[in-house]
Amino acid sequence: MHEVGIMESALTVITREARAHHAQRVERITLRIGAISGVEPDALRFAFEAVSPGSVADGAKLVIRRVPARAHCRECDKDFTIESGFIFQCPRCHAFSGDVRAGRELELARLEFVTPSTTPRHVH
Repeated sequence: MHEVGIMESALTVITREARAHHAQRVERITLRIGAISGVEPDALRFAFEAVSPGSVADGAKLVIRRVPARAHCRECDKDFTIESGFIFQCPRCHAFSGDVRAGRELELARLEFVTPSTTPRHVH
């Protein structure tokens, strides 16, 4: 399960950001995960529960925002949503496209910290 490695890497970044902002702990973590990124949200949640105990993110709420897959049709000059699979065909003209515009994201989008002043701080 590569989600454990992904979450360990994310936790390294989260810990670094928490230190940089003098945070006592992380309250909320928001990740953006693309529909065709190859990352399973449930497995990522499980990985977070496995690697976060004892860290600055222990007890933090993990929010996962799914990013739909979207490609661009050069024939129609329009974007279209990719429903499933990895063969992207325009629903209007049926031309095939390899121009993927969204859906591969794997991004730490937002962190909310508790700092010594006890006021949550947000980092985008």
